[in-house]
Order: sequence, then C-alpha cells, then structure tokens
Amino acid sequence: MSKYKGDFATDVRLLRISAIAAVSGAVSTVAADFLLHLIHFFTNLFFYQTISAADHSPSQNTLGLFVVAVPVIGGLVVGMIARFGSEQIRGHGIPEAIEAILFGKSKISLKVAVLKPLASAIAIGSGGPFGAEGPIIMTGGAIGSLIAQYFHLSSGERKALLVAGAVAGMTTVFGTPVAAVLLAVELLLFELRPRSLLPVAIACAVAGFTRPLLLGSGPLFPLHTLPLGPMGLVGSGIAGLIAGPLSWGLSTSLYKVEDLFGKLPIHWMWWPALGAIPVGIGGYFQPHTLGVGYDVIGALLENHLAVKVVVAIVLVKVIIWMIALASGTSGGVVAPLLMIGAGVGAIAAPYMPGGEPAVWPLIFMAAALGGMMRAPVMAAVFAFELTGDANALLPLLAAAAVAYGFTVFFMRRSILTEKIARRGYHIYREYSIDPLERHHVDDVMTRAVETIDAKATAAEVLRDYFGARQKYRAYPVVDSGILVGMVDRTLFNEIPAEKSGASLGTFFAQARPEIALPQETCRSVAARLAIAGIDRVPVVEDEKTYRLLGIVSRHDLVKPSRSVFAEENEVEQFRRVWIPRRTRLAPTEQRENGPRKDVDVGW
Repeated sequence: MSKYKGDFATDVRLLRISAIAAVSGAVSTVAADFLLHLIHFFTNLFFYQTISAADHSPSQNTLGLFVVAVPVIGGLVVGMIARFGSEQIRGHGIPEAIEAILFGKSKISLKVAVLKPLASAIAIGSGGPFGAEGPIIMTGGAIGSLIAQYFHLSSGERKALLVAGAVAGMTTVFGTPVAAVLLAVELLLFELRPRSLLPVAIACAVAGFTRPLLLGSGPLFPLHTLPLGPMGLVGSGIAGLIAGPLSWGLSTSLYKVEDLFGKLPIHWMWWPALGAIPVGIGGYFQPHTLGVGYDVIGALLENHLAVKVVVAIVLVKVIIWMIALASGTSGGVVAPLLMIGAGVGAIAAPYMPGGEPAVWPLIFMAAALGGMMRAPVMAAVFAFELTGDANALLPLLAAAAVAYGFTVFFMRRSILTEKIARRGYHIYREYSIDPLERHHVDDVMTRAVETIDAKATAAEVLRDYFGARQKYRAYPVVDSGILVGMVDRTLFNEIPAEKSGASLGTFFAQARPEIALPQETCRSVAARLAIAGIDRVPVVEDEKTYRLLGIVSRHDLVKPSRSVFAEENEVEQFRRVWIPRRTRLAPTEQRENGPRKDVDVGW
C-alpha cells in the first residue's frame, strides 16, 4: 500500500480557495439582496409611480389599459443596455454561466456584473414574467469570478469560485442552501472533487446563515401535507409522465419562437420591446402573470385559487413567458417553471390517485423543474426546502425522477444547453471518474527498460541502437543507474561529425530531461506529454537522485481505459436457472395409474 495514494488529490491551496469562497458567498448574498430590492424599486416606479423598495406585486396596479405599455418601455431599455453596454446580459443567466465555465475559462467581466442585475431588475420590475434567480446566479458568478481574477487563480479554481458565488446568490433568493449545492453538482461544476465541492458548500452555508439577517428566516412557501399512501407512488409516476411532455413542449416551443425572432428584418435590440407587447396584453387580462409572482406560487401551493383562475394563469403565463424569453431579454426561468408546474398540479389534483389534493401542486412543481432542467435531485430537495414539507420529499423525488427520465429519452438537450448549442458549443453532461486520474504512473509504467550507457560514444550508439535493428524510438541514457537524458534519432542530426567520438553523456550536461514520478497520476503525465509534444518520458525515483525506475509512454497511459471499456461494453450472459414446478396428472391418468403423483419439471 503506497503512502501517496489517497481518496482525493488536493493540496494546501484548497484552504485558501475555501476562505475566498466564504467571502464570495457573503458578498453574493449582499448582491442578491440588493438585486431583489432593485426589482422592488423598479416595480414601484413602473406600476405605482412611487420611489420605494417595498415589496409590492404588480398585479395590484390600477393602470388599466396603460399597463400594456409598461413592459414595452422596460423592453426598450433592456435592448438599449444590451446593444450599447454588453450583449452578454441577454438570456436567463444559467446558460451564460455554463458557457463561461466551459468555454470562457470562468471569466466574467465587471461590466456584465454591473449591467446584468440592472437590466434584469428593469425587465422584471416592468412586468417581465421571469424569476430573479437566473440574473442572481449570473451576478453571483461574476462576483466569484472577479474575486478569483483578482487573486490570479487558475482556471479550475476560478470555476469553483464562480459557481460558489452563483449558488450563494440562489441560496439568498430561495433559502435553499442544500438544493443550491445540488444545482452546482448537477448543472454547473461538471466535476465532483474537494477543490470544487468544498468552496461551493462553504459559500452556500455562509449565504444560508447570512440570509436571515437580510430577508428573514423560514421556508419561502411554508406547507404541511399528509403522508401519501401506497397509491402515492402511482400518482407521483403519473405526475412525472405529465411533467415530462410538458417540459418537452415548453422547451421546443420556446426555441421555435426564438427562431421566429431571428427571422425578423430588424436589429435584435428591438426584440425585447416587441416581445413585451404580449406581456402587457396578458398582464392586462391576467395581472397575476406579471413579474416574479411568488405570491401567486404560494396561493397555488395552498389551493387558494379557483380552477378557472388557475387555468387562465397557466395559459397566459406560458404564452407571455415563452415570447418574452425568446426575445432575448434578461430574466430567470425557475420562478416561471414553479408557477406553471404548480398550476398544472392544481388543475390535475382532483383526479390524482392517492393523497390529499393539496400535495399535488407541489409534486408537479418539482417534476416540472426536474424535467425542464434535468436535475431531479436538486428539484426534489429544492421543493422540500421551499416548503419544509418532509412528508412530500419521497413523492417529490419520484415525480422529478420520472420527468427527468422522460426528457433524457425524448429530448436531446435541455432548455439550458439548447441555447449554448445554438451558439456552436456542444455540452456532454455525463461525467465520471477519469481512469487516468485514479491510476498512477507506477501502475502502468514499463519497468524492464533497455538503457544506454552515458559513457558510450555517439557513433557507437547510432550504430548499435539506431541502425537496421532498432527496437525503440527512444532510449533512456544512464550513468550507473542515474538518468542523464533521453536519446532519439533526432539528436544525432544536431551532433557535428567531428564530435561523434564524444561520450553521449556530454550532450545532456546542460539541460535536465523531462521526467515522471511514480506517485504522479496518469492524467498529469498525459497532459505534460501533450504539451511537450513527446511520446514517452522516463520515470525516476525522485527529483534528487534521478534513479531510473522505468519508462511511461502514451501506449502505457491508455491501459486504464481498457477496464472502463470492459465495464461499459462487455455483457455477461445470464445463467439459466432450474425452476422446479409441479404439474397435476390428468384425471384419466390418475384412475389408470392409481393415486395422483406430483412431477417436478423445470426449464
């Protein structure tokens, strides 16, 4: 058992990143609180013509027909900010964060950190049917990225802090720290290692403890339902099978509408204003669909609305949210999905088997979120933390899992990754442990190595090792077992003819060779081979003695992949089992042969 082989690969830098993540979580919490107050400010300004940061729903406005113009004004302002400020503020936040993580080295500019919350507050405050979580995730991510850039961290460490800031913002909005961590694991990190998980968990914990100081404590939508009986599993499965097609329909329709906007013969700066026209019309006929709508979500979960009202809210919300989001304005998708899912659950509740009707809006809400975002565990825990309803946790998980399974089978991409794919990037969301990461050099290296004595002359080496009977492309050069360098045929092209009689070791006196250590992972060595453009590297005992132990080549580094291939592709045949069963003789046989006998048969 080797002392350097452990469960995780980490170093003291993790402590520094974790400390920075705690600061990032606190700053993101304050920024999220500021954004919520900014939304309230613009809501009061647009709908009530008052200067106030009090939480007023736009549904109580008395503007009459003039309410149609309010979202259009907000859309015009957002379009101008995007055109003359930064185009990166367009969208609903999470896809932009993923794109920055995977394709932008986790760098977000200060301009985006300032303009994104401003544009989102104007869009939502003017009645945009969006949630605040997407912009807050982008803003919190920008804060984490900027802090990481200030400390000149690596791209991988910068990613951890970007995600830590993003999910700290989500924790502030909803009070769901565990679900925020799961959001990071299922959607944003694309890895699971202490370097990323620990900073994210610390940032969410800091945000969770800081939130009550700013926004109060307790679940956002307190709820208590009775436990479901055995039929609850059937009902949860049905809820998932309804939410799955709903997720498919919403995502597919959204991008078809977006394609229609792309065909318009006008600059995209004007699209948010055009998309806001249906928002204003829908808000005139159904004011409850304007803005974030947390009050409406709470009423749906508590079954305080009549069915006709719920149907109207769901239909109008779907239409205006889809058109507005496709127009390229700024706003999140989580809150609209919560409202749509809870509304469908309220409509279906009287017909669902098992359990009281009050539980089904909550279950459908989680199922819609899990199917749409393809994050079933996050969706179930998120719904649980939003309500504090422990009795619903198991059906929440079942419904979200079924909806997730449906979308995996029938949707190539989710609402989040489709936007990134349309920008020319492909995201593969399955990930597992890299076989090169879990194997070390001493597991795969070649130990029986043919070496060349450093005292041999260059002419002798060229004749004996690189002639017609050459076995290998390169050889380690050693002096009493101590590595001097690696020699291949290209070296002799640089040796003048008059120096061919010199010992080979003299040509390696200046530069130390590239080496590998037995405790290094295959992944780190493979990366160095790719960067240096070489095929093999000698393995030495340590960097002081340079005693040669073996050699590791690209061929050796692919050995760990064999076991992965076997696990995924080699299928074992089931053994046929003898199952005894008893058959009864026919009545005529019983009469002819005496008393009935049972016979054991099998297959």
